[in-house]
Amino acid sequence: MDSQNVKQRTRDTVDEPHTIVGKNNSKNVRFRREKRVAMAQRGIRSLAIAVALPLSVALCNVYFFGSTRGYGTSSSRSISKPFWFPPLWALHMSCVTSSFLMGLSAWLVWAEGGFHRNPTALYLYLTQLGLSLAWNPIVFRMSEPWVGLLVCLATFGALVGCSRQFKEVNPIAGNLVMPCLAWASFLAFVNLKLLFL
Repeated sequence: MDSQNVKQRTRDTVDEPHTIVGKNNSKNVRFRREKRVAMAQRGIRSLAIAVALPLSVALCNVYFFGSTRGYGTSSSRSISKPFWFPPLWALHMSCVTSSFLMGLSAWLVWAEGGFHRNPTALYLYLTQLGLSLAWNPIVFRMSEPWVGLLVCLATFGALVGCSRQFKEVNPIAGNLVMPCLAWASFLAFVNLKLLFL
């Protein structure tokens, strides 16, 4: 009997502190959960801004400068384009998709604190964004394929730099730049072909 009382007493004395800690622990868990929810809401808001801003600028760029002038046509007559030339809608959709992917990868780098630790990544991202936005007016409005080719090559260089810098911070962000690199190199070939049309 005495051994049962000892066991009972140890359970009682052990259970009381656990209930106090348990109440405090539930408050801590609730506080941590609320904190995580608040951080997730801020993260979603920042993700929406990081993706929507370059995406909306790219859409405006396509809307204002995306005419067919300069894309396989001359002022006097229409010239047939090669079979591998993408239709104009596919070209614009790919440019918008590229802007979306770059915005997403830039957000991943920003969320990891990569732009604060390495501002070169931010400068490269802003450079590629500006160059990719400059391509539409140069090729479609001004009909300057030589300048468009130089812009494509500079964009490709900035994207290579972005890929390397982003991959150091977040490997997924670096991999998201790869389709944009492929698209920039394809645009360079399109520009090269436009030179000889």
